[in-house]
Amino acid sequence: MSHYQQGRPPLSTAPLVAALLHFRQCEGDEAFFAAFESAWRKRLLSRAQRDQVRAGLPRGARWLVDLARPDADSGLESLLRLRLHIIGIRLDCQVVIDGVGRVDFVIDGRLIIEADGRENHDAPVKRHKDLVRDAAASALGYETLRFDYAQLIHGWDTVQGSILAALQRTAQRS
Repeated sequence: MSHYQQGRPPLSTAPLVAALLHFRQCEGDEAFFAAFESAWRKRLLSRAQRDQVRAGLPRGARWLVDLARPDADSGLESLLRLRLHIIGIRLDCQVVIDGVGRVDFVIDGRLIIEADGRENHDAPVKRHKDLVRDAAASALGYETLRFDYAQLIHGWDTVQGSILAALQRTAQRS
């Protein structure tokens, strides 16, 4: 992969738009998508800068900016949503459910998907809170699937299979 950029290289930090465009060239669509959503979530990208990023992408990659949202709480959520979009699964994002709270995703009004990063879900107290929420969701008729970093990054086939199987089960109940 070429790291060449025309002109004189700057001796300070690169502008965020240039860094994001270069990052996509080096790391690919998934990493770019997560970084773009993260930058947007942190309010580091204005509307004009988002437009500049989109314009700087090859035509075939501009859909990534069009799909992006500013509400992903983590790169894991961004990655999960992107991958499910690619296989044709529509998600409702950051859904508030009475008695449960805000969940990462809901599919077909009955399947909750949570992307659990270590930072927000690793401690025993936080794990207990997740289990209480899952029980409350179950009492309301929801099924909850939780996936951690290792599953989402290294075990995508299993994650995808679990989600598809759960969707099949919920469709059969309807």
